[in-house]
Amino acid sequence: MPGLGMVASYRREWLAKDIVAGIVLSTLLVPQGMAYAELAGLPPITGLYTSILCLLGYAAFGPSRILVLGPDSALGSMIAATILPLAGADGDPKRAIALASILALITGAIMTLGGVAKLGFIADLISKPTMIGYMNGLALTILVGQLPKLFGFKVDAEDLIGEIAGFVKGLAHGEAVAAAAAVGIAGIVLILVLQRWLPKLPAVLIMVVLAIVATTVFSLADHGVDLVGVLPKGFPPLTIPHVRLADLGPLFAGAAGIALVALADTISTASAFAARTGQEIDGNGEMIGIGVANLAAGLFQGFPVSTSGSRTAVAERSGAKTQLTGVTGAVVIIVMIVLVPGLFRNLPSPALAAVVITASLSLADIPGTVRLWRQRKAECLLSVAAFAGVALLGVLPGIAIAVALSILNVFGRAWWPYDTELGRVEGLEGYHDVHSYPEAQHLPGLVIYRFDSPLFFANATTFRDQVRRLARADPPPRWILIAAEPMTDVDTTASDVLEDLDETLNAQGISLVFAELKDPVRRKIERYGLTRTIDPNHFFPTIESALAAFRQETGAEWTADRGAAAGDQAAPGP
Repeated sequence: MPGLGMVASYRREWLAKDIVAGIVLSTLLVPQGMAYAELAGLPPITGLYTSILCLLGYAAFGPSRILVLGPDSALGSMIAATILPLAGADGDPKRAIALASILALITGAIMTLGGVAKLGFIADLISKPTMIGYMNGLALTILVGQLPKLFGFKVDAEDLIGEIAGFVKGLAHGEAVAAAAAVGIAGIVLILVLQRWLPKLPAVLIMVVLAIVATTVFSLADHGVDLVGVLPKGFPPLTIPHVRLADLGPLFAGAAGIALVALADTISTASAFAARTGQEIDGNGEMIGIGVANLAAGLFQGFPVSTSGSRTAVAERSGAKTQLTGVTGAVVIIVMIVLVPGLFRNLPSPALAAVVITASLSLADIPGTVRLWRQRKAECLLSVAAFAGVALLGVLPGIAIAVALSILNVFGRAWWPYDTELGRVEGLEGYHDVHSYPEAQHLPGLVIYRFDSPLFFANATTFRDQVRRLARADPPPRWILIAAEPMTDVDTTASDVLEDLDETLNAQGISLVFAELKDPVRRKIERYGLTRTIDPNHFFPTIESALAAFRQETGAEWTADRGAAAGDQAAPGP
């Protein structure tokens, strides 16, 4: 429990700063907690229950001193996509809460066990381009899903296209409530303006207070505007949620996706804030901290949580030093729901929609997408594919697509790695890519070929075909020298391919020669029995020693004449 260590090393001068930061933080936690609960398809009060328990759980088990956990806009849609189909058409709030609580418990179990098993590296399964695309799709999904609420009516649809069509149809049929739209749109504008021009002010709190004042002054409820109403009074009891056995499969699938996104978000946020203070990131410890936070929330009618970069930034700017800030925020929320549960009874629902929409805008990274297009179009296309997966297929399939695309991207680079011919460049040490240095010199009868990847079952035939292409040069080379330093592995499939390739080349009077092969790889080749066909004397420790042996054997001299040097047909890989 890192929290105990924090207590032991706590400094008295931190106390006032932590308490003040916690009070400031609570002003953001309350409206956002309620808004994200509604985004998840749950009663607003569950957002406050969740905020309390996750803050206390992470304070005890989380390794970061100031990281703030809570209901998250990125997870809200994932939670809704998981529980709403199971809750049924009647939308029973009690069943939805039970499903969300079980979802939090499963998420917490996955995270905690993953941290104990030191699986923090799983956060790397989503590459940045696919995460950008996923978040862009999520931002659009959240934005479109909140528009009907912003305008005071409801849309019953199961996908993005249906929601867009339903929203447009509702507007066309006059279902929008003018007062609700005015409150919601004004709330969005106010939050964005304050965040842009007065970032130190609590924009969300100011908007919420003004919305409540407007409701009271203009009697917005009489004009058709839905209000939050009086929240249930008191602290939630310890509750063991009950769901049908058939629900566990879909809940587990949703929890796995939520755990992956929450972990990736937490690691990136923790890294950013730790870099400012010189602290080290403990990925496995973060998994345990998030896991315990989710377990605590799930046992008290809460739902899955993640790290919030915006709330952590507020805590930091307010002077937070330790997790006592989160504990203070939790205590403030407890006092509110126990003593003044009617504090937000006049809060318009469109104001909560405004909070969610502005949060969704912060998820989108359009400049990042443009930068990807400029820097590497292939990764930009991966980002667009992840975006399309979320937008067209849904949030949960979207995260599966994002992970799959990240893995396929890695596999694709190993399947078709960069490969090239090398030559000697006057004035530069070593041997260099002839595509970067067309003036590079060659030894007639020899090709130096580099394949930038381990050699395994998926790319062995690619390697073989490239070497065969080099062997078809006119005149054919006597040696094809493999600059094997990038080959960190050779599996059994690749070994068989090498054996067949060497026999084919030997029949043509061409020798397959290796230089700079790593010792562990050389031992594997010997264990595979490849040295029965490949001459053991054709393994050299350096390219220089291989070239010296070739020149001694043939008397060749360096030349810049590409026609005189064999193997001019090598082409770079994709």
